[in-house]
Amino acid sequence: MVLLRHGQSVWNAENIFTGWTDVDLSPKGEEEAKSAGEKMAEISFDVIHTSKLIRAQKTAEIVMSHNTASNNPPTRQDQRLNERHYGSLQGLNKDETREKYGDEQVHIWRRSYDVPPPDGESLEMCAERTLPYLIEEIEPDLRAGKNVLVAAHGNSLRSIVMSIENLSPEEILTVEIPTGIPIHYQFENGKYSRIN
Repeated sequence: MVLLRHGQSVWNAENIFTGWTDVDLSPKGEEEAKSAGEKMAEISFDVIHTSKLIRAQKTAEIVMSHNTASNNPPTRQDQRLNERHYGSLQGLNKDETREKYGDEQVHIWRRSYDVPPPDGESLEMCAERTLPYLIEEIEPDLRAGKNVLVAAHGNSLRSIVMSIENLSPEEILTVEIPTGIPIHYQFENGKYSRIN
């Protein structure tokens, strides 16, 4: 299984809280997806899972356009893989939000496990939808011996990494999922091991 955060989005580049707002990749994000695709060109993927957001879907499409080993695998899109919902912060500039609410409060909203931003989701709430998707949709593919690409978002992937690497709520706070960098896992006997 390969987890891949989408390439840089237009709003990532502009330092804006994105969440569920459906914004496209920036030119840099397209390059990041292309680079990821070139790194994974010889992996034969059997199925692709993405969120319902264009930045994740487009990342997967660009990756697969550079893949020489796969034979047109099906793509499953599901809202449960969407980015964490940033509620009232969506569309706001991150620096201006820090000026308004203070560095510490914004850091708590962005990095705490169980404190949601106003009208939004905490990482814990995000995990309540991503982990059932992992168990119900992705793991059956892995148990069937399929190679799986999951193209999603920083926080939806952090919640999955937290679960499969058995990290505590404190440990996950320091985990960064960079844009466009594949994270590889081996799945055997119901257990995950990171292989890069």
